[in-house]
Amino acid sequence: MRSLVLLFFLFLCITVATAQQNLSISNSIDLGIGIGSSQATLSSAYIHNWNLGKKQKIQIGLGGRLTGYLGANQYYTTAPAKLTSGKTGPGVFFTENIEANIDTFLIAKPQTFAINAMINLGYKVTQKITLGFNIDAIGFSFGGAKRGNYINGSQGQNLTSKPTSFNLLLVSDNDLGSLNSEFYGKYQLTEKLALKAGFQFLFTEYTTDLEVQQFPDPNDRFRNKSSMFTAGVSFNLN
Repeated sequence: MRSLVLLFFLFLCITVATAQQNLSISNSIDLGIGIGSSQATLSSAYIHNWNLGKKQKIQIGLGGRLTGYLGANQYYTTAPAKLTSGKTGPGVFFTENIEANIDTFLIAKPQTFAINAMINLGYKVTQKITLGFNIDAIGFSFGGAKRGNYINGSQGQNLTSKPTSFNLLLVSDNDLGSLNSEFYGKYQLTEKLALKAGFQFLFTEYTTDLEVQQFPDPNDRFRNKSSMFTAGVSFNLN
């Protein structure tokens, strides 16, 4: 749902701006690193922005991002919204988790890679400072198989898992796979180079080789929600 809203907003703004002939284009490559608790990311992105308005301060863009994730002793919990919230649809964003439905899968050394199409929104506060938000929309993930410990109360089971292959932005726990999002600020050092810092919120997801969770329904998808500080650089290609 969020992806559809953002894409509609993108289409609307580009249509209006084109009609008013207040439109320019900019392209950039962003490189970044994220650091969190016993986990880190490396990311690279290509972003194609449409700059809107009389002063062209509003940026709306599309791009692609590669995110590599590495962690240590990370807990992955039941992923599907129908289990975590007891429902699907937009309402899950406002619904408390049902703790009795949530099991845990512990992976000692998770490592995933995700390639996703992304949406970017930004605002140029001054000639040198830009604030913005971006989010992955759709793509795929890959990585090696990992052994993990399934935990359900006092019981456990060791089994194999792989990164969930298909990624799709929906709403909250309705999301599928591994998706990266970022609130950021950029400071323009030169015409071509900017420093970038922000806050990253990342979903990574593994699928076990068995539907190991049985209550309240069979489930083989487990998700880790990571919050990290990010820093990097942005290269203007224009």
